[in-house]
Amino acid sequence: MSLLPWLRWNEALPRLSPRSPAETVLETLMLELAGQMREAERQRRERGGAAGRVRTGVDYSWLASAPRAAYDLSPAERLHLEGVCAKIPPASCGPAILRFRQLLAEQEPEVREVSRLFLSVLHEVLEGRRREEEARRLTRQWSLRPRRGLALPAFRPRARISPFASDIPTVSEDVERGARPPARAWSMPEFRAPQED
Repeated sequence: MSLLPWLRWNEALPRLSPRSPAETVLETLMLELAGQMREAERQRRERGGAAGRVRTGVDYSWLASAPRAAYDLSPAERLHLEGVCAKIPPASCGPAILRFRQLLAEQEPEVREVSRLFLSVLHEVLEGRRREEEARRLTRQWSLRPRRGLALPAFRPRARISPFASDIPTVSEDVERGARPPARAWSMPEFRAPQED
């Protein structure tokens, strides 16, 4: 017996090939879908078996072997699902699985409907992610915009208003032309004694 294998304890262990987070998310989501499809198939068989036992009154389930899966994804459907799964960010993988399980518990779909339900959950997650990115982009855009206080460029008046100069002739101007100019500053209020006739 050779002791050579025992003496190599300090060598580096063979490492698994590093996978990217996107590959991990893809594999996790597809495994979840496959597991939920198997579970839906098992529940369908149980419902069918329970109906048969009630009808005949005899239980032969111990005799029957586990049947093959009645429904499997087509290659095109699988590729489409994998493409959508690849777009899911790693941070959204867990919430997507939780939402998928929640919908399965609420609806109890048939096996054929599980993949469509899964696809709707993935699209829901992507749409939520897109809305978050849009909100983040708008927030960043507004935060980088220069602030000018209350003077907004859209609300600037087109004409300047001067309280002492006017181009429109009024009756009071005609009266004031004949009167002597007041000896006061414009900023001071004018007090005149009533004139007696």
